[in-house]
Amino acid sequence: MSLNVIALGGNAILDKDPSDSGQKAVVAQAAKYIADFVEKGEQVILCHGNGPQVGNLLLQQKAGESEKNPQLKLDTCVAMTQGSIGYWLQHALTNEFAQRGVPQSVISLVTQVRVDKNDPSFQKPSKPIGPFYDKEEAEAAMAKTGGVYQEDAGRGYRKVVPSPMPQEIVEKDVIKTLVDAGVITICAGGGGVPVYQENQHYVGVEAVNDKDFAAKVLADNVQADRLIILTGVDNIYINYNQPDQQALKEITVDQAEQYIEEGHFAAGSMLPKIQAAIGFVNEDASRTAIITSIENLAVLDQQVGTILRK
Repeated sequence: MSLNVIALGGNAILDKDPSDSGQKAVVAQAAKYIADFVEKGEQVILCHGNGPQVGNLLLQQKAGESEKNPQLKLDTCVAMTQGSIGYWLQHALTNEFAQRGVPQSVISLVTQVRVDKNDPSFQKPSKPIGPFYDKEEAEAAMAKTGGVYQEDAGRGYRKVVPSPMPQEIVEKDVIKTLVDAGVITICAGGGGVPVYQENQHYVGVEAVNDKDFAAKVLADNVQADRLIILTGVDNIYINYNQPDQQALKEITVDQAEQYIEEGHFAAGSMLPKIQAAIGFVNEDASRTAIITSIENLAVLDQQVGTILRK
């Protein structure tokens, strides 16, 4: 039995139908693949993205804002979407195991992730989130909140926030205790709620953690054997969408770093996944990282996906 941290993308959950029932249906299908994997004797910790979901929540916040119903801050919105997506996964997995007659406890945990308050991203926020504003609205919002709003590809102005590098899972000991007790634990959703430490207190900040980097830190903190990053394709590709595109089956850290240097991976999609995988296997040569689609999860023993080794 190996301990696996599985990172599931928020875009995979919000496929086409953004409704509550539409996303639950996608999660219910994902639960079948996860249950298949667990039934092979694997231990699992799940984390997930929340980009589309927290974006939609911020749109709803703007639409419903009033003096008596002000918008909530981003750290709270991250926690809210952690809770909702965690509930969907917990609900779906509980039902799936019950249907199979398999006794299995599942829990979702709102998770804080410590970041460095001096991370360079706080001086230069660049991650766009939430609704679009016209110039006058953006200037008024900046004057009111002190947030940073920037023009986004000619479509209007959006708030931009820092994306600091995750340092530590605050609840790591609780997670390890749950895993040791055989509980499938859903945590660090949306990269976790970013907090920094000051005078022995944690302070929530308006920032977003990258889900894949948070999954890597989670895997480090619980001493996982494998980091499995699920995405929309079966393999990593070089020359992607070109006539000479090539699926990568098994690569070393040195090869992965060479492909990064050659510019094969997009900064907003595949690149952080590969960087997280590199960071994880670099910590311990016995570890492996796998990047593949969720459909391949239960057949990883057949050497599917892209496997990264030291």
